Amino acid sequence: MAVEDHSLSTPLLSSEKEPHVIVTVHDEPDQPQSASLPENNPRTLFQSGDENRHNPYAFIGAHDGFEVPGSSTIDPFRNHTPNIEGLYEWLKLVICLPIAAVRLLLFGLCLTVGYVTTRLALLGWKDRQNPMPKWRSRLMWVTRFCGRAILFSFGYHWIKRKGKPAPREIAPIVVSNHVSYIDPIFFFYELFPTIVSAESHDSMPFVGTIIRAMQVIYVDRFSKSSRKHAVNEIKRKASCNQFSRVLLFPEGTTSNGRVLISFQIGAFIPGYPVQPVIVRYPYVHFDQSWGNISILKLMFRMFTQFHNFMEVEYLPLVYPNENRKENAVHFAQRTGRVIANALNVAQTSHSYGDFMLLAKAAEAKQENPSLYMVELGWVQSSLHLSAVEAVEFLEIFLSMNPDPSGHVELHGFLSALRLKPCGLSEKIFEFIDVQKIGKITFKQFLLGSAHILKQPLFRHARDVAFGECDINGKNHILKQELQDAVSLSIPSLNSDEIHGLFSLFDVDNDGRITKDDFITCLRRYPLLISLFAPTLLHRGSSIAADRNLLEEVL
Repeated sequence: MAVEDHSLSTPLLSSEKEPHVIVTVHDEPDQPQSASLPENNPRTLFQSGDENRHNPYAFIGAHDGFEVPGSSTIDPFRNHTPNIEGLYEWLKLVICLPIAAVRLLLFGLCLTVGYVTTRLALLGWKDRQNPMPKWRSRLMWVTRFCGRAILFSFGYHWIKRKGKPAPREIAPIVVSNHVSYIDPIFFFYELFPTIVSAESHDSMPFVGTIIRAMQVIYVDRFSKSSRKHAVNEIKRKASCNQFSRVLLFPEGTTSNGRVLISFQIGAFIPGYPVQPVIVRYPYVHFDQSWGNISILKLMFRMFTQFHNFMEVEYLPLVYPNENRKENAVHFAQRTGRVIANALNVAQTSHSYGDFMLLAKAAEAKQENPSLYMVELGWVQSSLHLSAVEAVEFLEIFLSMNPDPSGHVELHGFLSALRLKPCGLSEKIFEFIDVQKIGKITFKQFLLGSAHILKQPLFRHARDVAFGECDINGKNHILKQELQDAVSLSIPSLNSDEIHGLFSLFDVDNDGRITKDDFITCLRRYPLLISLFAPTLLHRGSSIAADRNLLEEVL
């Protein structure tokens, strides 16, 4: 049989009774790789798809498998000898008790003389924005010698030094690791520097007066404006040779000296050469670091030692890189590596925020508070989450009643979020449970919440959700309106369940949810944004068509 000349439009099966439908396929032009939004249909900012069946946050662009680095077993704040243990230590305690009484008297005498001298040096001095006059600085030498005598009373009879301070004109900024409250006393005697300190220290008896004489730079580490002011003051004082050199502890808190935690960048923003200094406290029986031990207990242990060892080493200067543009972060990292190498310790991404988490977990009587540290330095730099926000997330997590291993199961998770067991709530838990073991850690909860918060569409979804719930445009949401919106995600809510969810959103407990309440709640519980996905996807929300908004989202 002869083969007929068929074209692509010729049907494979012939039929004389039914008409044929011929579909012509035209090649589409290549689409650009970058994502784009339709100009005339901005509601497609929120999209549904197959991924929504498993991922409750796909509608705002979040993907499964957010990064959760492995947890470190290192506790950089733990004092390794918090208690008196062993026959030798108890015998030494008994022998040193009379010596401790003499040392305590010497400490009190030196502190009193130093305080009175400092008051005299500050008497009548009004212009404290300018360098301290020379005669006042000379008078402060008495207080400095008192500082050395205080170190002697604590058992630091001699201090081993290596290297020497560079001239102030060359290195106006000194940075050091921070292990104990002994560090600043030593540097006060050795360098009489200008220091950066928390504002709360100003009100401390004796100490507040002495640090004022050092022309302290006060900073509130949780205030952006205060941090900016502190950096400007560091620049101003470092640039003038009439001021003392500036001393900073870039770790921001004390560690146990076995690791170096992440650096704050305030010392490196001015771009001046810095001289790193390392401080060591070698020991066999008594760890002198100021970690999970009270200052009174630490002082008592120091008073009852025959001798406490301290070593100080001045390292070569670290200069900002002039061959290429270098920001303060890279400068801080290079300096951190120099100090870590000299100490022969590892660097970690822990920060002062981890100490706050540790303290909060200890306050809540957790069996192992160190489980709740997350190396917050990395979290802050990569997810832009503040230490205060991390502590707030920890408070929520602790309300879930974690077990001794620091894990939370589904029931505790849903109880804290005021959710009932259902398909959506289980998906939310599974989104956080990246290991798929039916339990979550605080680190997973924190990073999962931060992952949702940083999505470009999160804030827009939050604002649109409030507008959709506020049916009559009265700028607040009533309980029935919240129930109507949430019932699309979680049907059959009873009165107790909707009351619990409403109380979570009603932050100020005034019986209605204002926009500020709504924003605050979703900032604390960003995982709850998934409750409004059906509202955003299926009600045909009029999502702001303003082109500037779309450009901001992209």
